[in-house]
Amino acid sequence: MHALIFEALRLTVWLVLLAAIFVPLERLVAVRPQRVFRKQIAIDLAYYVMNSVLIGVVLAVPLSLLGAAVHNLMPGGFLAAVAGLPVGVRLGLSVLLAETGFYWGHRWSHEVPLLWRFHAVHHSAEEVDFLSNTRAHPVDMVLTRLCGFVPVFALGLAQGPALPAVVVVIGTMWGFFVHANVRWRFGFLESVVATPFFHRWHHTNDAWRDRNYAAMLPVLDRVFGTFHLPEAWPTEYGIDTQMPATFGGQLMSPLGPRGPTVMTVRE
Repeated sequence: MHALIFEALRLTVWLVLLAAIFVPLERLVAVRPQRVFRKQIAIDLAYYVMNSVLIGVVLAVPLSLLGAAVHNLMPGGFLAAVAGLPVGVRLGLSVLLAETGFYWGHRWSHEVPLLWRFHAVHHSAEEVDFLSNTRAHPVDMVLTRLCGFVPVFALGLAQGPALPAVVVVIGTMWGFFVHANVRWRFGFLESVVATPFFHRWHHTNDAWRDRNYAAMLPVLDRVFGTFHLPEAWPTEYGIDTQMPATFGGQLMSPLGPRGPTVMTVRE
């Protein structure tokens, strides 16, 4: 009972802090003006609760098992060398490795029709703001996180739970930032780190949806040929497939015969 109360308090405090930061900004410098209590906000709040618990509890078991299995296949000398690296170096390598794994997990969720069924839930948001970051089917969430963190555990970079937790916090907070409904531009920094402008092109309902997969490091999109950074802001978001209007319906949508199996985009 105490654990449940603590978890509810933790999620509430985080949500209040996030709202205190982003809600005023999204009113003052919005890309597209929209209400605070916009359409589907209750559903996105449900995703916030579910996926926050999912990352902290459910994902820990498969992540540890898969990471340990691959870790045992690595040469002992290599693992010892990694363990001897300074903490700062291991943190930097962990972010880079997790980002690369996430990039490919994210890209596969667009290119593999079965995976797109689940990832389409995230792209179904027609009004994008900071809370849209949490709109994700649990299957999609687990897949991309495993792609990002199994290599970190497998190569011995974790050395306990603290460093992966730091990477998760950094990535999660950056996710809220890049989804924020703010019209700021950052000049040359947009080629270095992901920004709301960079990520909004990934949420378009057109052929540019299959670009800008990186969560934090656009250099990965440059390396793998998926970088897109024009001058203008996109004007339309979402998907062509009809997504159920209820939380339960969206969770079941990928499993139904009429799920979003075709990655239709508007040219």
